[in-house]
Amino acid sequence: MRYLDIDALRTTPLKTDPYDYVVVPDFLRPERFRDVVADYPAVPGPGVHTLPEVEVAGRFKALVDEMNGLAFRSAVEEKFGIDLLSRPTLFTISGASRLTDGRIHADPATRLITVLLYMNEKWDKDGGRLRILRSGTDINDYVEEVPPHGGTLLAFRPSVRSWRGHEPFEGQRRVIHMSWVTEKSVVARVQGRHRISTTLKKLNPFRKAS
Repeated sequence: MRYLDIDALRTTPLKTDPYDYVVVPDFLRPERFRDVVADYPAVPGPGVHTLPEVEVAGRFKALVDEMNGLAFRSAVEEKFGIDLLSRPTLFTISGASRLTDGRIHADPATRLITVLLYMNEKWDKDGGRLRILRSGTDINDYVEEVPPHGGTLLAFRPSVRSWRGHEPFEGQRRVIHMSWVTEKSVVARVQGRHRISTTLKKLNPFRKAS
């Protein structure tokens, strides 16, 4: 059985205000959600971790492999009108949010398409809901709020104006972050930057990130 509902992605309309994005609830099929969560890697503290720095196995690995596969890439290409055939992918994951996370941010030019897949149970918290923002200055000026639960997919076309952020939240908040990037050197650079941080957190899981 496949993990991803590719047909749902194909049939969900692309939104273009304030930038190109699509939200697909239950993109990770509900009957597979708990299996993948059970195999979600243990992450050494808050922040972002690249896949080479954590133990990826079982049904979580099967999900990542499917996200890296032809069917998903083709659906994304079709949705956004972009050719990703020769573009490398970059995966990071997070397991917890700090009160300092969620500040308004956009993207570097090295990102072509970004995907967020939320891996939390039903979300009834006030904070931690990603907002699609109209500007980089007002967290309350948003067009949509995406609850980070139940295998919900957010995919968007990054740019200097793809503003997003969320209200503060501290606690478990699992997210798979995938981007198609311009070249392999981008992957190497990001993995290198996070490798040191992850190593330090493994040595001291209670260390606060700077």
